Amino acid sequence: MGTPPRRIAIVHHPRLRESLAAAQEIASYLNRAGAEAVHDEIHSEDFRKQVQEGEFDLLLAVGGDGTVLRAGHLCAPYGLPILGINLGHFGFLAEAQPDEWPEVLDRVLRGDYWLEARMMLSVEHWRESALLGEWEVLNECVIGRGKYARPVRLKTELDGFHLTTYVADGLICATPTGSTAYALAVGGPILPPELSNFLLLPVAPHLSVDRALVLSEGTEVKVTVYTDHEATLSADGQAPAEMADGDHTLVCAGKHRALFARTRERDYFYRNLTSRMDTNPSADYRP
Repeated sequence: MGTPPRRIAIVHHPRLRESLAAAQEIASYLNRAGAEAVHDEIHSEDFRKQVQEGEFDLLLAVGGDGTVLRAGHLCAPYGLPILGINLGHFGFLAEAQPDEWPEVLDRVLRGDYWLEARMMLSVEHWRESALLGEWEVLNECVIGRGKYARPVRLKTELDGFHLTTYVADGLICATPTGSTAYALAVGGPILPPELSNFLLLPVAPHLSVDRALVLSEGTEVKVTVYTDHEATLSADGQAPAEMADGDHTLVCAGKHRALFARTRERDYFYRNLTSRMDTNPSADYRP
């Protein structure tokens, strides 16, 4: 049993037209039930400040998996639990589908839920001794080629030990959450979400090691890019950072964990996985 939340934030993604109406409807429902619910766009600076100041007990992310990922980036440093309500075409991270949220929220308001903690990764982009960017990611980071269909060389070290130099389109460092995303699409293993391990696997390696590695939580990965053309670093699908020849990326377990409010049984992950693999909801999606 969890603590019944009273101050609830609802975020929606402005590019999903139906998400604003859904957020308004959910806020009205919660307020009628005795909670204090407000809604705003996920990118709102005023809203982000409220999260940072600890004004909420729970955050509802209304949209697709991308909205839930952005909510994870925002909430994890402050220990604010997230509950995803799916309006997208996949909704792998969501707890409720569009026709389920009243029942799910009724249970949450009674404290009938549990918290699932998911590992995040700390990612840093370095150029010699200068730190150019840093992120905490919930799915994965990808170091690889840009728009040119030419591989890059990726010298990879684990805790200072030279593992190999991949010649590949890219290299994925994925959390257990990310093991069902891009990593799965390129043949990686599926990790249970509660694990603290993370994955390292290449994308289209040429005459290089082609197997995924499962790394322990304490491992630090250093990837140095060698290229004479464009290379990039992308964290959780955000706008890529340009990498120059000799730049390196450091990846290790993050300081924070994303907390998800769950009302389903603890074996929900496997049921969710098999149902989506049997009937892939992305197959018929049209933008």
